[in-house]
Amino acid sequence: MAMPLGTEKKGQVILVIVLFAFILGYGGWKIYGMFFGASTPDGATAAPRSLPASGQIGARAAAGTVSAPAAQNAEKLTNAGIDPSLHLDKLALSEQVEYLGTGRNIFSADSTPIQIENPVKGPRDSQPYVTTPAAAAAPPRPPAIDLKYFGYSQAKDKSLQAFFLHGEDIFVARTGEIVDHRYRVGAIQPGSAQVTDLSYNSTQTLPLSAN
Repeated sequence: MAMPLGTEKKGQVILVIVLFAFILGYGGWKIYGMFFGASTPDGATAAPRSLPASGQIGARAAAGTVSAPAAQNAEKLTNAGIDPSLHLDKLALSEQVEYLGTGRNIFSADSTPIQIENPVKGPRDSQPYVTTPAAAAAPPRPPAIDLKYFGYSQAKDKSLQAFFLHGEDIFVARTGEIVDHRYRVGAIQPGSAQVTDLSYNSTQTLPLSAN
C-alpha cells in the first residue's frame, strides 16, 4: 500500500529539524568548551578545590600561622682579616717608586718628550725613620700661696711670731703652726717667711710686705 505524498514530506521535514537541532547543540557545546573550558581536557571535569571556611582563615591570620615564603639570609661581612696597623716598611717602598715614563703628551701625536729632572731626596730618604716617645706631660705648677706676710714680733724666748693676712683675716703663727687649715709656717725671718701649701706639698718663701 503506497504512503500518501504529504505524509512522506512531513517525515523528511521532521528529520531535517532533528538533525539541525543536533548540529546546533553539538556546535554550541564545542564552542562553549573552546572558550570556557580550555584548561579542562575533553571528557574530564575539574575537581572542585576545597577552600577553608572564612572563620578558619580569620583564625589562622589572627594566630599568625599563615605561612609566608622564607626570606633569604643576607650575607654577613666581617672585618676579621683587616689589619689596622701602619706598616712603615711598605710605606717606604711606595715612596721609592720611580717614574719611568718619557714625559710625552699622550693627547698630542707631535709632542716631544720632556726632560724630567731627578727628584731631590728628602730627609726621610737619607735618614731612617725613628719613632721618638712622646714627652711626659709636665705636672701642673702649684698656685701661689694666698697669704701676705706683713709683720712679726719677738717673744720673751726671742722666737719670732709672723703676722699673715688672708683676705680680711689676720693670723699670728709660730714655726710649725697651721694657718687656715691649709698652710704650715716654716722658718720665720725678719724679711721673709717660709710657708708650705699642704694641698700641693709646695713650699714658698713669702717676702715681708707693707700692709
